[in-house]
Amino acid sequence: MSHHLQFFIDGAWVDPVTPARIDVIDPSTEEVYTQISAGSRADVDRAVAAAKAAFASFSLVPKEERLALLKRILEVYNARYEDIARAVSQEMGAPISFARNAQAWAGQAHMEATIRAMEEFEFSHRRGSSMIVKEPIGVCALITPWNWPLNQIVCKVAPAIAAGCTVVLKPSEIAPISGIVWAEIMEEAGTPKGVFNLVNGTGPDVGQVMAGHPDVDMVSFTGSTRAGIIVAKTAADTVKRVAQELGGKSANIILPDADFENAVIQGVQGCFGNTGQSCDAPTRMLVPADRHDEALAIAKTAAEAMKVGDPRSEETELGPVVSEMQYNKIQGLIEKGIKEGATLVTGGLGRPEGLNRGYYVRPTVFGHVKPGMTIEREEIFGPVLSVISYENEEEAIRIANDTVYGLAAYIQSKDIEHARRVALRMRAGTVNLNYPDWDTMAPFGGYKQSGNGREYADWGIHDFLEIKGIVGYGD
Repeated sequence: MSHHLQFFIDGAWVDPVTPARIDVIDPSTEEVYTQISAGSRADVDRAVAAAKAAFASFSLVPKEERLALLKRILEVYNARYEDIARAVSQEMGAPISFARNAQAWAGQAHMEATIRAMEEFEFSHRRGSSMIVKEPIGVCALITPWNWPLNQIVCKVAPAIAAGCTVVLKPSEIAPISGIVWAEIMEEAGTPKGVFNLVNGTGPDVGQVMAGHPDVDMVSFTGSTRAGIIVAKTAADTVKRVAQELGGKSANIILPDADFENAVIQGVQGCFGNTGQSCDAPTRMLVPADRHDEALAIAKTAAEAMKVGDPRSEETELGPVVSEMQYNKIQGLIEKGIKEGATLVTGGLGRPEGLNRGYYVRPTVFGHVKPGMTIEREEIFGPVLSVISYENEEEAIRIANDTVYGLAAYIQSKDIEHARRVALRMRAGTVNLNYPDWDTMAPFGGYKQSGNGREYADWGIHDFLEIKGIVGYGD
C-alpha cells in the first residue's frame, strides 16, 4: 500500500485532518507522477502532541536501548537501499548511479557514524563535587531540503534519537517520497509510538507552524538562508533553540604549487556534482592570474565531457535540476553573468542539445569573473562555475572570505603544510584540503549566514542536548 497521501503520527499511518494534495513532479519529464497530502496546523498539533507524550518515557530510555533502535533502523535502511535510491532519483532528478553511490549512501554512512559516535558518547561526567548531565532537549521539529534528502533526514533524526528526543519531520514537499520511505523504515524498525512523526506540506503551512509551536523545544532546519531567517524569527517568540544549515558560496583556492590540471578538473567535477545542487559546492574557483586562461581551457574540456541526460541511465552524470522554479532562477543568473561582462567559456542559456523537455541546464563555466558580480555573490544552485583571478595569496584569501556565507572552503596545494596554513585563515565551517573523501565524523555547519550549530556524528548529538549541573552531588 502506498503511503503517499498519509502522514505517520503516533506510530500509525493517518489521513490528514483536512484533505488537500500537492503534485510531485518528475523533473526529467516535467510531469506529475504522484501526489502527497498537504498538512495543516491541525496535523502539526496532532504530531507534536504525540511527540510530547512520547518524550516523557523515551527521554528515560537507557542509552543501550536507543543504540539498539538505531542499529535496527540501519538494518532496515540497508534492506530498503534500492527503494531509497530510486525514490531520490525520480523526485529530484539525481542520476540513478549518483542516487545509489552518493544520495542513498549518505544516509547509510551517517547512520553508521551516529552509531559509532553514540557507542563512545558519555551523557554524564563528574566535575569536582558536581555532576554534569547531558539530557535530551525535548520535542524537535526537523525541516529538511530536497537536494540531499536522506543525508539531511538522517543527520537530524539519528542524533535526535541518540540524544533521547522525540521528533516531527517535515521533508521538502518538492522531493518528499524518500521521506515517506524513511518513515516506513522507522515503522518497520519498531520505533516506539510518537518518537518519530512525519507531516508533509509546505513551509508556511507546516514548517512555520512547527517552528512557532509552543510545545516544540528545538527546530533543526536545512535550506536557504532566506527561509532560515523566517524560521528563526518564527521560533524566537517561544525562545526555542534553532540549529540551521543554510546557503553557501564556497571558494576553491588553487594555489600556485598545486597539481594545476588535476585541481581544475576536480574543481569542475566538485562544483557540478549533484547537478550543482549542493550548498557546499566549490562554485568560486580562484586561480593565479597568470594561469587564468589555462584554467579556462581545462575547465571547458572537463565541463563538456560531462554527460547530461536521463537520470534513469547508468551513464548519466548530470540530471535535471529539481524544478521549473530552480531552472528559471539559474537561467536568470546565467543571463546576468553574461550581461555583467563575465566570459562565457561553455554552456549558457537553454537546455543542452538534444533535450527538449525536463529541467536540464547546460554545464556552464564563466571566466574573468570579478568580485562583486552577481554570479560571484549569489548562490546559483546549479551547474555553474565562476573562475576568478588572484595576484597573490593574500588577495586569494581576501576574495574567498569576502562573502556573507561561510559553509565550506577548498584549498589545493602539493605542500600540505602550506594548505593547512591557508585553511586556518578561512572563515568557513569546513575546509577541504586537496579534495578529500567525505568524512562523516567531521563537523558540518557554517559561519556567518550559512547557519549555526553542527551536524554529523557526535557533533550532531550535542545539538540535541541540554546541559544540567547537579551541584553538591557529593563524592
